[in-house]
Amino acid sequence: MTKAADVTSQIWEMANRLRGNMDASEYRNYILGFMFYRYLSERQEKYLFENEILEGINNIQEVNEEYAKEATDDDLVDYLADIAESQGYAIEPQYTWKTMVNAVNSNTIKPDTFQNMFDSFNNNLRLNTKAREDFTGVFDDMNLSNSRLGNTTAARAKALTEIVNLVDQVEYKDENGKDILGDIYEFLIAKFAGNSGKKAGEFYTPHKVSEVLAKLATISLNQNEDKPSVYDFACGSGSLLLTVQDEIKNNVLYYGQELNTTTYNLARMNLMMHDVAYDRMTLKNADTLEQDWPDGVDEQGVDHPRNFDVVVANPPYSARWDNNDRKLKDPRFKDYGLAPKTKADYAFLLHGLYHLDQNGTMAIVLPHGVLFRGAKEGKIREALLKKNQIDAIIGMPAGLFYSTGIPTVILVLKKNKTNKDVLFIDASKGFEKGKNQNILRDKDIDKIINTYKERKDVERYAHVATFDEIQENDFNLNIPRYVDTFVPEPPVDLKKVAADLHETNIEIEKTQKELVGMLQDLTSDDNDIMEGLNAIIKELGEENHD
Repeated sequence: MTKAADVTSQIWEMANRLRGNMDASEYRNYILGFMFYRYLSERQEKYLFENEILEGINNIQEVNEEYAKEATDDDLVDYLADIAESQGYAIEPQYTWKTMVNAVNSNTIKPDTFQNMFDSFNNNLRLNTKAREDFTGVFDDMNLSNSRLGNTTAARAKALTEIVNLVDQVEYKDENGKDILGDIYEFLIAKFAGNSGKKAGEFYTPHKVSEVLAKLATISLNQNEDKPSVYDFACGSGSLLLTVQDEIKNNVLYYGQELNTTTYNLARMNLMMHDVAYDRMTLKNADTLEQDWPDGVDEQGVDHPRNFDVVVANPPYSARWDNNDRKLKDPRFKDYGLAPKTKADYAFLLHGLYHLDQNGTMAIVLPHGVLFRGAKEGKIREALLKKNQIDAIIGMPAGLFYSTGIPTVILVLKKNKTNKDVLFIDASKGFEKGKNQNILRDKDIDKIINTYKERKDVERYAHVATFDEIQENDFNLNIPRYVDTFVPEPPVDLKKVAADLHETNIEIEKTQKELVGMLQDLTSDDNDIMEGLNAIIKELGEENHD
């Protein structure tokens, strides 16, 4: 990881020099897009070499040249069909990464070559209909005619070749030969998030927060289950989905939905850069609250939801949504009610809960207000508690996110709880102060997870509240009602205070005597000044006498 971080810093420094006046969040699309294209091209080379699709080559370095020789005319169609069937996409010999880099280095690349390259990629997606949705439009955010790349076609082509050169310099193997390209990609996404202000929350959840969510949501997971499913209905760049894999032994089936198209493209690239095959990921670009997904149809033709072993999410906080009364018939909301128009927090939560398997666990980050706001949110909260679906509430530190400084809470939910209580954890003080944002340390995360597992009261940190206790609080879940973090001041030693006060008075008296002595030595021909001095001396003398 150190090597990946070092390489990322080098790329970041070079990228900042190259992007000129282009906004970092916009330049991101070109850097990450070309990195992904390089990854796909080299993955194709690896497939051709390891499966001996090309004859007579001894190492992978010979693949590109041999592929260009063999895949011509009618044979090209067969090669592309074979590659697409296995990889989900296919890149023609003239547009492989190495061919493009050679053209850049020899100054033979034409201004329209990059556009032709992406057009060719998109055209070949017809060869595998099962993978088409996974790759279609993935490079659309790379606007090759963007005037900020340059005012002329030649200037834009030059800017693009500089990016190709930068990406080609990336050394994506660590000291042990392990592929770290996915880690570099993840670090770069975090870098761009740190420079995107409020927009960062749209596409990135800080890794340490993702770690907490992933650990909480997988504690009860049956690790022997083959291909457990994980769902993030506001998946951003996919980082949270990938973090869940770190907590699970078996390969995961990934499901995600994202409203922002650019961010959705990032998610698809990010997952595949981490070696997630197209047939293990199902991502959708849509409005989660308006389009309930994933759904399905059973053998009798009846619609039913697709449920998941693990649901994790960091949705946009207090977003606006259409809470028209017609949604009261929506199976996601009908048993709970509708969240307020200006605060969709519970709408997101209910969507995720609806798609949670009966034995699954959901972990979601939301603003503190969901714990105590009344009216519609109060009714939803009461319904969740009466159905015994809230398992734990964890208060997180402020300043963890790029997009907001507010403190947040993690809610852990289950559909099939056996215990009737709710665990409250106040983890708001467990963090390291950072320059731009606060950081969860490993020991902070361990404390949260261990406390959740042990489910016991911890003084000034955790409390297991009974349903009756919560009901007595009118279903208000504000953490300070359950976890008393007050630290009493040490008792005052009155004898010591009296002694200190006596010593202070002695010092004051001594100082005043010295001042009187100095004033008495002063003389002046001005009668008014002397009268004023004598008055001060008299007053100080009386104070000393007192």
